[in-house]
Amino acid sequence: MSNILNLKTPNACNWCPGCGNFGIWTAFKAAAEKENWNNTNTAIVAGIGCHGHINNFIELTSFEGLHGRAIPIASGIKMANNALNVVVFTGDGDCLAEGGNHFIHAARRNQDLTVILHDNAVYGLTTGQTSPRSPHGYKSKSTPMGNLDEPINPLSAALAAGATFVARAYSGDIPRLTELMIKASKHKGFAVLQILQPCVSFNKIYTHIFFQENTYHLDKKHDTTNKEMAFAKLQEWGEKHIPVGIFYENTTQPSYEEQLPQIKTAPLVSVGAQKRNINELLESYA
Repeated sequence: MSNILNLKTPNACNWCPGCGNFGIWTAFKAAAEKENWNNTNTAIVAGIGCHGHINNFIELTSFEGLHGRAIPIASGIKMANNALNVVVFTGDGDCLAEGGNHFIHAARRNQDLTVILHDNAVYGLTTGQTSPRSPHGYKSKSTPMGNLDEPINPLSAALAAGATFVARAYSGDIPRLTELMIKASKHKGFAVLQILQPCVSFNKIYTHIFFQENTYHLDKKHDTTNKEMAFAKLQEWGEKHIPVGIFYENTTQPSYEEQLPQIKTAPLVSVGAQKRNINELLESYA
């Protein structure tokens, strides 16, 4: 029996018909089947938002945290068992607003996590408010006169903070998305995969047609080891001018976990807990 069948849950998907989350869900299941991700080697963490429902549709060890707190939960899981493949599903609101501080500092530490950023540039679960990724002038329930803010560039922010793998994909291109999920997961360090994911119910600008007509794939001339070139490419955004693919990858910088002596030789979960009298421990700090 394939992993895709093993990963199936009894829950029916309740995303809106046409939602980009379907492509992300399908690509992740395909990646799991190819790489044999299962409950013995993989854990997933989600934040709050439409993306967070993915925990209900994938039969893997999972945790859904508070709004914006997916990354610190994933960090704790990785510290307890650094042998696990830990994947974070998070949205542009969850990750870049409430969770922005965690996002930046996990990148700075180069923690060995795979962050899959569902980017629909809107708060979809709460019915369409402006998010940190909404374009300038965007009209929504929270900005009826138009958004005054400029959208944050999550990959530029992650790269500047210290992420060692940054990539972008479109949710409708499932084969390439599957490939990038696998590459991000295999990377040792902080990997961010931004997925351009239409919200068919509330965002009428960033549609499937918009991304199909305006994205292009980085060619072989792009040097993924050149950080300056990556920054330059990440500034591109506009008509027929949105690059997708791997912008930057640094395979020589050690991850945070690789530098910790406590887990360098074996995960904490494989080390037997030391029995100790709690009163003696408290007295030692008196």
